[in-house]
Amino acid sequence: MTRDGEPWLTIVGIGEDGLSALSDEAHMALAGAEAIFGGERHLSMLGSSHAEQFVWTTPFSDNLDAIEDWEDRRVVVLASGDPMWFGVGAILVKRFGTEAVTILPGLSAFQLAAARLGWALADVACLTAHGRPVEALMRSVLPGARLLVLTGGEEGPRDIARLLTSRGYGQSRLVICEAMGGYRERLRTTSAGAYDFDDVDPLNVVAVECKAGLAAEPRPCVAGLPDDAFVHDGKMTKRVLRALAISALAPLPGQRLWDVGAGSGSIAIEWLRAGTRLSAIAIEPRPERCAMIAENALTLGTPELLILEGEAPEALADLPSPDAIFIGGGLTDGVFQACWAALRPGGRLAAHAVTLESEAILIELHARFGGELMRIAVETAAPVGPYHAFKPSMTVVHWHVERPLGASLRRGEGPA
Repeated sequence: MTRDGEPWLTIVGIGEDGLSALSDEAHMALAGAEAIFGGERHLSMLGSSHAEQFVWTTPFSDNLDAIEDWEDRRVVVLASGDPMWFGVGAILVKRFGTEAVTILPGLSAFQLAAARLGWALADVACLTAHGRPVEALMRSVLPGARLLVLTGGEEGPRDIARLLTSRGYGQSRLVICEAMGGYRERLRTTSAGAYDFDDVDPLNVVAVECKAGLAAEPRPCVAGLPDDAFVHDGKMTKRVLRALAISALAPLPGQRLWDVGAGSGSIAIEWLRAGTRLSAIAIEPRPERCAMIAENALTLGTPELLILEGEAPEALADLPSPDAIFIGGGLTDGVFQACWAALRPGGRLAAHAVTLESEAILIELHARFGGELMRIAVETAAPVGPYHAFKPSMTVVHWHVERPLGASLRRGEGPA
């Protein structure tokens, strides 16, 4: 707070139409500012000003330190459109607190694009590929879906077009919305497969109407993707058991999973696909499987998956605490102890066993800690000569348990 008890930091959303579209409140904040931070494009709109002006530098954390040096004085940050929609606003609020910040948003690029296209914004997935792998879009690419995507520059639309085409969505309609809200505004339409624009303005939003071709394989976000959706060497949790495990792990927004002994990464990937603001760490000792996990994560739209090559329990040290843990890669050598000790109170743990030795461990853990223990046998119809018969898969023991609030595990407690 400033000396008069008011917020000292004002974030002003500004569009391509510049100062003319700002509110009186935003103009007053600029007129009274002692320091103004922003990109070169935004600062150039101001003209002369008595305030000291600071252009964003890299790494961005240095800018936060520079802003903090002006704490309790009048500071303005210029941001694009709505600062709270994939903008700098959330970063500044997290750093300085809501009491210190006033946010004066402008029209977002999503609002402008939806208005030009006549799309109901409530029915559109608003996404960003700015500073993020474009493959993350694939979670939202489904037949009939409409997307609005912020990009990271003039090559962003081409990258989106290539991704869609490579995944069988080359017939999708793209509208490249450039310099929205300014005198340079331009909208151009093409299909993903026919994309050939070379002069795209760096400030652009790509509108996508997804249309699946014959080669497309739509992947819903509910747990239980087909096994052939993953590259694997046989070490993976199969479809039925995977759906059961994700259900038991109960992903909730903002929560983190450890996938211990990740194999192909199928559990961690399905966890990430299950909702918003989820994170996951796949822990796997074999480098060739880590490579498979990375490939699966890109293919299935979860490039944010963190992959840690290492052996549990040693690899678990110093990792951020999880809200859920899946143990699919062995229960010996103190793995359960390390996982249970790290699991947040109220967190969920699920484990699978296929050998008699690991089954015995789960039976003992169930007796000590409770939870739900079940044996799953799956039989699948398969050809037998000219006929068909059910072919049984290996029986799997599934155990899941919730860590009680306030519970702790003493060193040495539980099976080794």
